[in-house]
Amino acid sequence: MTNKLTAQTPLVVASHNQGKIREIRELLAHYGLTVKTATELDLEEPEETGTTFEANAELKAVAAANATGLPALADDSGFAVDGLNGDPGIYSARWAGPDKDFAQAMRNVEEKLQVKGATQANQRTCRFIAVLCLAWPDGETRFFRGEVEGLAVWPPRGDKGFGYDPMFQPEGHSITFGEMDSQQKHGWKPGGDKGLSHRSRAFKLFADACLEG
Repeated sequence: MTNKLTAQTPLVVASHNQGKIREIRELLAHYGLTVKTATELDLEEPEETGTTFEANAELKAVAAANATGLPALADDSGFAVDGLNGDPGIYSARWAGPDKDFAQAMRNVEEKLQVKGATQANQRTCRFIAVLCLAWPDGETRFFRGEVEGLAVWPPRGDKGFGYDPMFQPEGHSITFGEMDSQQKHGWKPGGDKGLSHRSRAFKLFADACLEG
């Protein structure tokens, strides 16, 4: 039987990334869970040695569940550019370097696209991918994947969101994630459709399968 999370269930958000933590807290707010983060609990951040988003999300979620004895939710996500053969992909955070300089990471993406002569919109297609893993102390794990298609734009626009948001213009929209507030970016509410962002699409699947309320 699949475990369910209720309003009485403590949940660990297995992340030290403040942008991810903020968005996951916003998505969880409706459900009334008691949420603690890996940062608040002073959990070690496991090395992400996986070769897929699923593997890295599982590493983080299982480590937090084992360390705390509580269910843990982890997110592994990235920016995949078709013209760069899917890079930076699972290495999106690493492209920002040890200082997490995403302005430099975006410049790295643009410089590599320029080398390839990718100046037209049809040469700059890309997507954001998010995989959520929910791990329980009893060993059960569940995975939920969300993707959103778009274009890699230059120069970056907007100072909202985090990471590569300012250079990602989702399909069907004229502004970037960096120009959207959280409600626009998520585009989802409990009982609604799948949402806009990769994270909200993964969260919708997670909520339908694992949350009560």
